[in-house]
Amino acid sequence: MKVAKKAQPVNGDLFIEESGQLRIANKSVEQRALERPPVECLGLTFESEEARRAYFLDKLREKLGDPSFRNTPGFPKADDDAILRLSDPPYFTACPNPFIGELLQRTGSCVGASGPALIHKPFAFDVTEGKQDPVCMAHTYHTKVPYRAIVRYILHYTKPGDVVLDSFSGTGMTGLAAQICGAPDPDFRNTIEEEWRTAGFGAPTWGRRFAVLSDISPFATFLAHNFNATLDVTTFEQEAQRIVAETEKKYGWVYETDGGRTAARGSLQYVIWSESIFCECGREILFWDPPNPAGTLPEPETVFKCPACGANVVKRSAQRATTTFVDSVLNTPVTQNKQTPVFVEARVDGATLRKRPSAFDMQLFKKVEAEPISNYVPMQPMMFKGAEWGDMFRAGYHFGITHAHHFWTRRNLLVLSELFERAAKSMHPREMLFLCTSLAVKTGSRMHNVGFKGGKINLAGQIYNTLQLTSVSAERNLLVLARGKLEDIKSVFSIQKTPDSTFISTNSATALLGLADGSVDYVFIDPPFGDNIIYSELSFLYESWLRVFTDTNQEAIISSEQSKGLPDYQALMVRAFKELFRVLKPARWLTVAFHNSKNSVWNAIQEALGQAGFVVADVRTLDKGQGTYKQMTTAGAVKQDLVISAYKPSDGFVREFVLRSGTSDSAWQFVREHMRYLPVFVGSGANAAMIAERQPFLLFDRMVAFHIRLGVAVPMGASEFYAGLSQRFVERDGMYFLSDQIAEYDRKRSAVTELRQLDLFVSDEASAVQWLRQHLQRKPQTFQELQPQFMRELQSWAKHERTIELREMLEQNFLVYDGREPVPTQVHSYLSSNYKELRNRDKDDPELREKGKDRWYVPDPTKQSDLHKLRERALLREFEEYKASTPKKLRQFRTEALRTGFKAAYDARDYRTIVSIAKRIPEAVLQEDEKLLMYYDVASMRLGEE
Repeated sequence: MKVAKKAQPVNGDLFIEESGQLRIANKSVEQRALERPPVECLGLTFESEEARRAYFLDKLREKLGDPSFRNTPGFPKADDDAILRLSDPPYFTACPNPFIGELLQRTGSCVGASGPALIHKPFAFDVTEGKQDPVCMAHTYHTKVPYRAIVRYILHYTKPGDVVLDSFSGTGMTGLAAQICGAPDPDFRNTIEEEWRTAGFGAPTWGRRFAVLSDISPFATFLAHNFNATLDVTTFEQEAQRIVAETEKKYGWVYETDGGRTAARGSLQYVIWSESIFCECGREILFWDPPNPAGTLPEPETVFKCPACGANVVKRSAQRATTTFVDSVLNTPVTQNKQTPVFVEARVDGATLRKRPSAFDMQLFKKVEAEPISNYVPMQPMMFKGAEWGDMFRAGYHFGITHAHHFWTRRNLLVLSELFERAAKSMHPREMLFLCTSLAVKTGSRMHNVGFKGGKINLAGQIYNTLQLTSVSAERNLLVLARGKLEDIKSVFSIQKTPDSTFISTNSATALLGLADGSVDYVFIDPPFGDNIIYSELSFLYESWLRVFTDTNQEAIISSEQSKGLPDYQALMVRAFKELFRVLKPARWLTVAFHNSKNSVWNAIQEALGQAGFVVADVRTLDKGQGTYKQMTTAGAVKQDLVISAYKPSDGFVREFVLRSGTSDSAWQFVREHMRYLPVFVGSGANAAMIAERQPFLLFDRMVAFHIRLGVAVPMGASEFYAGLSQRFVERDGMYFLSDQIAEYDRKRSAVTELRQLDLFVSDEASAVQWLRQHLQRKPQTFQELQPQFMRELQSWAKHERTIELREMLEQNFLVYDGREPVPTQVHSYLSSNYKELRNRDKDDPELREKGKDRWYVPDPTKQSDLHKLRERALLREFEEYKASTPKKLRQFRTEALRTGFKAAYDARDYRTIVSIAKRIPEAVLQEDEKLLMYYDVASMRLGEE
């Protein structure tokens, strides 16, 4: 018998290697076989999951000793013991996962870059799927895409056995969605199949997909592991009940209370604490102080009448009362905002009791404060940099809050420390820690907000995506909460899942360790977007309990605390998208869920996608149902996510394209290839929608961008492109199609009664021209008819954008019928369709000509090219004026002139002009304009190479 290299003992067991298998020495093979079946993993057979984990923990410990491994981008801040404690190798590691490459090789689906090219149409349907599913509600997180929504995308873009990647995985909903594809519940399966039939997709192909999940946050990957875990629900419940009961046996006394006027003892359900403020006369006033706890409860006021002097006291401007005490964890005096218990709800003899804190309660508070804490508590400094901590620091709310443990009352700190200690030592530590973290911050901390409505209390929990200590907060009974959360979390383990199909790693999306080139079939990501959520700060308190922390150097956010602006964010996203481009198979798809109201961030994402090599094919909406607190209360907040569908061009196409680059053939080759990836028809019921990507201006933009990304000359201008488009492709409803696509479009279009136009938001010349095009295609109109409609749209005209008169835009982009010649087809079609008396009239009919006179209309492509040439010459003249003007900031300008001038300068390889003019316009304008930003980035890169 050969004794293996000593592995970590688990519950006193020693692992022995015999004939390539590991077994537990102090239990017989027969005993262990009766308990659980053998476990297969990476070609080895183990007697149990504990044996498997012990073996791979030993391998991971060896890897952690390699300094180069610890230098992997996004490696978390933690010691080896903390990483090993949280990991479940080879499937999940709280650091970069060194086993993923081997795990993927054994899936049998990694055919590499030489695999067959599969061209799907994008999933061009708006999706509505709420987050109220019990699984989504089981554990809070800063953002979460409903896994049932992701199922639809995975079914569309993959087949059973394929590998799905999410490198910004958060809670791991993409992994759960991949598993659901293998074993959906009957109702959900029927729903999807009905959607597929209605959309004309045919039947979806159900079956397990493999998922690779990574995130820079160890808290996120810890959640992802648990949401995808296959622990038996009965085992989870029994183990969770045990650790809660044992904690209650030790610390149940901290939630005792008296029965008011009776001698009975009861159990606290929650205590409400209130801040105090000062009147100018020196009187201290409680912010919330209900006169009758048993009656109707008043809402907190923002203006008070001082009981001492009668003056009005405004909370916002009043001074907060503070208190100084000895922090026994830090063993040092601390001064913080004063909090006073003012309200108690308890259960006494089976009835609910509401009261003011009694003498018994106040004595218990003192007893709890004196109780020593024997277990670990998080006492890390709060992300200090100078005198403040993080972007979420607010001096008023966080006065004296310097360390992690300050976010909990002493009572709840005692109970949490015991729960976490017992969870870590349990038979299923990660699943038990999952329970503990679910109640630690949102409902177990001093950030627990209290809502008031109709005289009643709403225990809503932490204000979403903040670290705010509120003026009125609830201290909950964590033992009661734990049992409630236990019931919620059971839904996670009740889902039928397939073991060994989800592989999880903790690292930066800029370095996907172990993933070979062309090894992934599909990518779905919901990455961070700018500064709307500071993930590392929101995760800090959770990670302080887990003792493994995010490496913020690689975090892709905009943060003043981290000294990261929009360019830094974009640079990190470019690197992340390049990694995704590298590992994705050719002709496969990437889906990006986007949520941000800022144009600058939207353009940064699109620019990053383009720089990485992806081509955008479609943008849809994803409605996640329940809105966030900010969405529901803030005017202008984004209510839905956008979903970007982009593809990686096939290797063969890129090779052919490069061979033809610099000629007009390359432009048309790109358009033909791009059209193959675009949806042919989008609609449901009696309605159809315009497909933006098939419109001439976007086809031109994509063609130009693709040439520039590959560093080759753009072979033609807009006028030539628009003329050639109509000669080579089939036009319908202002959109262009390949000849083999038009039959499908015509067939489906004939079945609908209305074509829904794109909603346009007029903010500059380009959007104004598109607005005019849309309206004139539907109805050729006179200047007098157009002007009042157009003026209503100008309320959102950008301040930096030079005002362009409506007549000037009409003359440069459209044609007007003067009544002298036969009526143009565009005008004739409208008049004969909408006026009964003008039907079946010849185009030179006098009455028809009179009715059509002075109407503006969209020119046919052959005449449109001449208009574009005239317009480009005018725009270039204006651009030359910008160049010749004094080198000061341009306050107002014509963005279309800048776009045209930048293109001309790029074609002439005059990169210095692009960079110099870009520096003279506001930074926000540059960042928010996708075309200007593209030319500027490329020009800057070219100058850097000279």
